[in-house]
Amino acid sequence: MTQATSFAARPQAQPRSVFRVFRDIPTRWADNDVYGHVNNVVYYSWFDTAVNAYLIEQGALDIHQGQTIGLVIETQCNYFAPLAFPQVVQAGIRVAKLGRSSVRYEIGLFAQGEAMSAAVGHFVHVYVDKTTRRPCEVPTVLRVALEPLVLPIAEGETS
Repeated sequence: MTQATSFAARPQAQPRSVFRVFRDIPTRWADNDVYGHVNNVVYYSWFDTAVNAYLIEQGALDIHQGQTIGLVIETQCNYFAPLAFPQVVQAGIRVAKLGRSSVRYEIGLFAQGEAMSAAVGHFVHVYVDKTTRRPCEVPTVLRVALEPLVLPIAEGETS
């Protein structure tokens, strides 16, 4: 296998237009690392913040009394441009796959006002019963909140 065939297409920065909703997240002094930009681990906390805040605002996630919780089973991030304190980061959210018991969230992180993402990542939640930790169907209220964020399937693709 050649190097060209052993790797998927190189990830690319993405435009704002491919994300459905946005959330402003101010950077903090503590987010910067010794190299003068936001440390990579902070990006993952922004993913959680953007998605979970959206779900709470939509009434689809009750972190205290809810009987269904989402467990992260996969995550990834690709970086294209640095972000640093003091900046406002704008997190765009979309849903790439809304399954029976799982959701693939995709998040684009943008410097405020920039047209192209500084980073793009994803994580997959499997929804489980809070007590048994066994997979369960995505609750209706959650499905209703997520459907507007689902990417349309491109011609020739299958879901």
